[in-house]
Amino acid sequence: MDFRGRKANLVVFKTSAMGLDDTETIYSDPATYLPLWVEREVSVFLHEEYLTEEYFPKENRLRIIKYENNKKTEEFSFKADGPINNAILLPFSIRKLSGLAIGLNFSIRLPDKIIVKLVSVEEVTVPAGKFKAFHFTSFPNKFEIWISADKLRLPVKIKGVGGFSYTMSMAKHEIKQERQAGIN
Repeated sequence: MDFRGRKANLVVFKTSAMGLDDTETIYSDPATYLPLWVEREVSVFLHEEYLTEEYFPKENRLRIIKYENNKKTEEFSFKADGPINNAILLPFSIRKLSGLAIGLNFSIRLPDKIIVKLVSVEEVTVPAGKFKAFHFTSFPNKFEIWISADKLRLPVKIKGVGGFSYTMSMAKHEIKQERQAGIN
């Protein structure tokens, strides 16, 4: 889609759990999946916030502005020694990596620097079925990601560890094929 005069991917990610509702509208660069702009509507036990995250990929910079009751209440700025990723988009950017081999590791920033390592290729079972998958872990221990080890490289499972632990598993996957007029 068009975002501020340039092509961008759009991902809308919703979380609802134990009094938390968080909707993230994320615009990213189609080539790198690096974030450009994020809008978050967060409600925690009836306390509502609205946040914007503006990413400056060429400057390795991020600015977050927090609003409550339509008033700006806080602003944060981060500068990193490389591109700043977005945790939701991370599985999408990992999908684009080439030359995957066990032991491969690389740095990302969220905005703190984290090392991501491909630790194994294993079979993982999720509600959508069994998949042979690349298993990535992080240091410090923040998350684990399983990406299918086929040409689709689907994110099949994501596990967050730490203060708010969670596991997301692919529930369903289908490939839709478009029919062209006059062709059976």
